[in-house]
Amino acid sequence: MNNDRTTIQALAGSPKGISGRLRAWRMNWIDNSRYFPWMLLLPVLIFFLLWNIIPLLWMVGMSFYNYSLITGMPPRFIGLRNYLDLYDSYAVWGSLGKTFIFVFFAVGCETFLGIVLGILFWGSTNLPGRRLALTMLFSPMVLTPAATGTFFRLIYEPTFGIMNYLTTLIFGTKIDFLGDKFWAMPAVLLVDIWMWTPFMILITLAALGSVPHAELEAAEVDRLPWLKRFWYVVLPHAKFILMLGIVLRTIDAFKVMDLIYQLTRGGPGNTTEVVGITLFRKAFEGFTMGWSSALAVITLLIAIAFTSIFLYILNLRRRGAAT
Repeated sequence: MNNDRTTIQALAGSPKGISGRLRAWRMNWIDNSRYFPWMLLLPVLIFFLLWNIIPLLWMVGMSFYNYSLITGMPPRFIGLRNYLDLYDSYAVWGSLGKTFIFVFFAVGCETFLGIVLGILFWGSTNLPGRRLALTMLFSPMVLTPAATGTFFRLIYEPTFGIMNYLTTLIFGTKIDFLGDKFWAMPAVLLVDIWMWTPFMILITLAALGSVPHAELEAAEVDRLPWLKRFWYVVLPHAKFILMLGIVLRTIDAFKVMDLIYQLTRGGPGNTTEVVGITLFRKAFEGFTMGWSSALAVITLLIAIAFTSIFLYILNLRRRGAAT
């Protein structure tokens, strides 16, 4: 009787043996299946489709329509009329000009200060309190632009702000930094530089960390001057990461809105009205969705052009280094 039961279990297979074979078959299917990587990517692709691709296509399509949320009328197809209105708008050209000025000075100063401070921190590995200093230095990057704008608006306050206390103490006069046309843009730039220079320091430290130690030791043995050591040894290895940081900062600075809106609301007048504020006012204050969609498409194309130029420069230098 026991022998017959053993024979039947051996023929049918024990539950543990069946589960083991199923597990082995499942793992073999996962290893050999070409669809399994797509199954892992499927949730991300669905999220990207719902929150990026579909809104982007809707925005591009809406840019060819005359549609206002105030009138309650259905969208009316007008072709390229919105784009022609953008081309003839002095306000749009003015906001684009201010945006380019903001991007040039903000990214330029942040890159310069980030590289200088990054090199200083990179060369001071044995400095006491280095980690604490880096932690405190990176803290502005963690703050939200809205909180930073509110914080600095109080600092720039002409009545009780700390900046006017210092200007009164040093120069004997008060300056309305956010209300004066001459000082408004430099004041906004100073806040953005304070906030995002730590990002470029972080990028610089990552770039310098990619330099092989053997080449640095060889340059030190050969007693290369500091500038030549940076130009011929450090920069060829670090330039790709540095360029990536510059690309990210350029795109982020080009679409800045919340920081400047919290500081000046685009004023005084339209002195600090960058393209992001123009887009915000037309879309969420004027509710002209067609015109705003066309401006958003133009902004997106300019950002893509910036990225393409930087990538072309990188590839050009890489080809030159390879030859």
